[in-house]
Amino acid sequence: MKKILFAASECVPFIKTGGLADVVGALPKEFNRSEWDVRVVIPNYEAIPDKFRNEFEYVTHFYMGTGPYVPSAHVGIMKYEYQGITYYFIDNLDYFGGSSPYSDTRTDVEKFIFFSKAVLAILPVIDFKPDIIHCHDWQTGFVPVYLKNEFSANPFFWDIKTIMTIHNLRFQGIWDIDTVMGLSGLPGYLFTPDKLEFQRDANMLKGGIVYADFITTVSHTYAEEIQTDYFGEGLNGLLSARKQSLYGIVNGIDNSLYDPRTDEYIHKNYSLKTYRKGKAANKEALQKELGLKVDPNAYLIGLISRLTDQKGLDLLQVAMDRILDESTQLVVVGTGEHRYEEMFRYYASRFPDKVSANITYSDPLAHKLYAAADSFLVPSLFEPCGLTQIISFRYGTVPIVRETGGLKDTVIPLNEFEGTGDGFSFRNYNAEELIDTINYSKYIFYDQPQHWTELVKHGMKKDLSWSVSKKKYEELYNALIRR
Repeated sequence: MKKILFAASECVPFIKTGGLADVVGALPKEFNRSEWDVRVVIPNYEAIPDKFRNEFEYVTHFYMGTGPYVPSAHVGIMKYEYQGITYYFIDNLDYFGGSSPYSDTRTDVEKFIFFSKAVLAILPVIDFKPDIIHCHDWQTGFVPVYLKNEFSANPFFWDIKTIMTIHNLRFQGIWDIDTVMGLSGLPGYLFTPDKLEFQRDANMLKGGIVYADFITTVSHTYAEEIQTDYFGEGLNGLLSARKQSLYGIVNGIDNSLYDPRTDEYIHKNYSLKTYRKGKAANKEALQKELGLKVDPNAYLIGLISRLTDQKGLDLLQVAMDRILDESTQLVVVGTGEHRYEEMFRYYASRFPDKVSANITYSDPLAHKLYAAADSFLVPSLFEPCGLTQIISFRYGTVPIVRETGGLKDTVIPLNEFEGTGDGFSFRNYNAEELIDTINYSKYIFYDQPQHWTELVKHGMKKDLSWSVSKKKYEELYNALIRR
């Protein structure tokens, strides 16, 4: 039996702020349990819903120092079996209390240094020695660092390998060296430019990249992009140096959660054979619910996103007046930077029959939008993987994306002459290309319905589930175990 431990800061269904939680929640369930024993460890946040927390089983607790600033801290271990997977929760109310899993950077750096060390410290206690610890994002960046340094003298930890997965390189866990040394107890000689030092500070993600056996990120194109100055966030030199150990594997989705045939949130269920009537019914229902003009011929564009520059919203800000013609409607779901929230509110008040700004995140509303929209907009500046365009395929909603990261890897642009493609894309990051691509999609929608039908069918037939990506992770795990 091959043993894998996923270590992460969040995991569906317990706690979620972004796509990381979806990955950590979905991927472990995909492995054949007769061959793989895959378990997960996350913090025991007070914000985890009581319906789960009340079922957690207390295992034990002990005290652990992480450094001179934290000579002793409580490490509780809770355990829970859910859908066949064993989950461990590291308990410390001082670090993981409160209504949100994240806080200011200084606080987060301290609590995830603690979490990284605790991930290793609990293993002998729970009698689980993984072949591989699969670490996710900067919050677990010090797991490989501790493993190869402080824990390397203990025979229990010999032969444990690590994989560091980068979900978004922009977030790295950076703080000043003196503080990080005081919090972590790691020796000064590790804080050098070839190890943990980064622009005179300490960098937790860099530690993970330096010390992990393999590094992955969430699409092949993003793995290439982050080795360049433009996308590398200051770590491109290191990533280029480790390119022989760097792999890109596209995220999948849980097809059971996103299935228009069974989705409980949408107004009318449908399949590939019945999508025309199904999508029409869902469009009408959503238009009524959101107060848009009820018009079956409207071209309904969906956007579900964090409202930030990364997501290409500065382009959309320039383009809005030219996108919103008489035939076009736009529904936005998401929260983020104040200026973008206000921008969408402004257009919703100016064009209440054409624009609906839902400055919130609502899973039921998101599902309704996937089912109702004709096209789905993802004009990102950079996008490590992106899940919304993958989900939109499932619902027969045609994605319009910029050719970056996972968007480029998952969306094949329409070729009218060859009859291929499942979406629309534009290459350069500028508003004119965005507008031209949206206008082209409208032309296909209204004037070339046979091509639109093919786009929808190609997308709905596409398999971008975790069962595909899981095979690539299995290959990677097997290669690392054999080393």
